[in-house]
Amino acid sequence: MSIRRRDVSRLSVGLLFAAPWIIGFFAITLYPSLASLYYSFTSFNTLQPPVWVGLQNFQQMFTSDPIFWTSVRNTLYFVAIGVPSTLILALSFALLLSQKRRFVGMYRALIYVPVVVPPVVTAIIWVWILNPENGLLNSGLAVLHVPQPGWLADPSWAKPALLIMSTWGFGQAMVIMLAGLQDVPEHLYEAAMIDGAGAVRRFWHVTLPMMSPVIFYTLVVNVIFSLQYFTQAFVAEGGGNNLGAPLNSTLLYSLYLYENAFSYFKMGYASAMAWILFLITVVATFLLFRFSRRFVYYEGGEQ
Repeated sequence: MSIRRRDVSRLSVGLLFAAPWIIGFFAITLYPSLASLYYSFTSFNTLQPPVWVGLQNFQQMFTSDPIFWTSVRNTLYFVAIGVPSTLILALSFALLLSQKRRFVGMYRALIYVPVVVPPVVTAIIWVWILNPENGLLNSGLAVLHVPQPGWLADPSWAKPALLIMSTWGFGQAMVIMLAGLQDVPEHLYEAAMIDGAGAVRRFWHVTLPMMSPVIFYTLVVNVIFSLQYFTQAFVAEGGGNNLGAPLNSTLLYSLYLYENAFSYFKMGYASAMAWILFLITVVATFLLFRFSRRFVYYEGGEQ
C-alpha cells in the first residue's frame, strides 16, 4: 500500500512540474486547432455566432475562387525555385567555409548574421534595397548601365524579389550542412584520391552520398517553411494594404489566408484554407520521406 502511495506521490509531483506544458498544449495548441476545424465548416465573421455550412467553404475554395488558385500557384513557384536555391547556396558556401583558411570563422559569422536579424527588419531593409527609384540595388545597376527592374512594383519581378529576400537567409541551412561536412570520414576522401578521383568525382561519389541525410533534413524543413512563408512577404507588400500587389503576383497562400481572416473577416473560410495548407504540408512531407529511399544514404544501410 505504501508503495502505491509513493508511486501516486511521484506521479503527482511529475504532473505538477509538467502542468505548465500540459495547460499550454491544451489551451494554445489543441483547443485552437479543434476550434479552427469546427470553424472550417461554418460561416463565421467573428462578430456573429458561427453558422454551420458543411463543405461549402471547401467547395467555394476549389470551384469558385480563382484568387485561391493564384495563391496556390504563387506558393508552388516560391517553393519550386526558392528551396533548391537555398540548398545550393547553403551547400556551396558550406563547402567553401569547411576549408581551413584565414578568417574563416569571421566569414561563417557574417553569413549567419541574417538568420538572427528579425524577419520584419530583414523585410524593411530589402524593401529599401529593392526600391525601383532610389534603392541601393538599382543605383548600382545604373552605374553599370544595366536596366533597372521594378522589383516589388513590377509583376514580372515581384516574385524574384521575394525569392531574393528568402534565400538571403540561407545561413541557417549552411551551418547545418557545415556540421554535416565535419562528419564525412576523411578515409573515404583518401581512398578516392588513391583511386585517382578528382575533386568533382570526390564530391559526387563521397560528399553527396554522405551528406544526403543532412541535405534531406534541410530540404524537408525548407519546404515546410516555404509553404508557410509569411512575415517578409507581408511587410514587403505593405503590411495588410493591398497584399499581393501588383496584380496578385506575390499573393502567397499564407497572405491570402490572412487577408480572408483579418481583412474580410471570413474566419470560417480562412480556417478551411488553414486545414488545406496543413494537408498539403503533410502530403508533401510524406512524399519526400517516401521517395527519400532513392537518394538518401545512411551509413550502415539503414533507411
